[in-house]
Amino acid sequence: MIMSTFIRNTRLVTASLLILAATVSPARAQSPSLIRSVRDALAKQDFPAAEQLIATERRARGVTPEVLEAHSWLGRGALAAQRWERADTYARETYTLAQAALKGRPIDQEPHLPIALGAAIEVQAQVAAHQGARTEAVAMLQKELAVHRVDSLAKRIQKNINLLSLEGTTAPPLDLSESLGAKPLSLADVKGRVVVLFFWAHWCPDCKTQAPILKELLARYGSQGLTLIAPTQRYGYVAAGREAGADEENRYIAQIRATYYDFLAPNTVALSAANHVRYGVSTTPTLVITDRKGIVRTYHPGNMSAQELDAVVSRLLAEPGMP
Repeated sequence: MIMSTFIRNTRLVTASLLILAATVSPARAQSPSLIRSVRDALAKQDFPAAEQLIATERRARGVTPEVLEAHSWLGRGALAAQRWERADTYARETYTLAQAALKGRPIDQEPHLPIALGAAIEVQAQVAAHQGARTEAVAMLQKELAVHRVDSLAKRIQKNINLLSLEGTTAPPLDLSESLGAKPLSLADVKGRVVVLFFWAHWCPDCKTQAPILKELLARYGSQGLTLIAPTQRYGYVAAGREAGADEENRYIAQIRATYYDFLAPNTVALSAANHVRYGVSTTPTLVITDRKGIVRTYHPGNMSAQELDAVVSRLLAEPGMP
């Protein structure tokens, strides 16, 4: 199960060479030239060309945050190509350069540095797991999480911890201190049912793409013991990126739920940001599926197809229920 998760995540890296995966916000800017050019070269597995692009930029401008993010794609590209030693070398180089660049500056001062450092950490952990050092990889990630618990890397690091260790364990409880509806539904309330946790964001187009698949899934299996719970969080803005206070954004989230996710009851939509951190939701949507005993059986950053979801849910529904 752990190895299948690792393979699934490697495929996510491959896909991200073509389309940048969603992170905590759609507002993060990418370079209009260098990063795109490096990614295009890596999509063709032309590592020498990608390296040359970065070397040319370094000679002209030095080790800028943009150069660091471009360099981080070398590790991701090698990981996707299953060139494990090269991926690890690239990732360690990115990590060292990023740490040097961070001296005397906050990590979230600009967008490229956290992306570069997060990728470097992620690739090193995934390579270690592939090479049979999963325990060591999780320990390394936990050490990094302790350093970055209060910055933007926390979710990404937790995601990678979860990818390597969450399946087969009891699903972490949800923080229900805030919700769109009264008496929010907890995981304890639905013990004995198969649960799909759908972590989404109001700005996320991929979440809206996932919605009709989930709606059909619930219609097919709701009477057989399936429940959908859909935590989200505030991001500090509403439509068109306009800054908004908590109350206004709550109303906007409720509007988005009613428009795109009307099959989700308001009391299934917890709003605490702690849930996205706890489940490592640096990618939206993130889907987590638990069995009738509350054990995580699937942890999946990104969209799942109707066929993938149906296969998992139907199998779990057919398993024996609670003793």
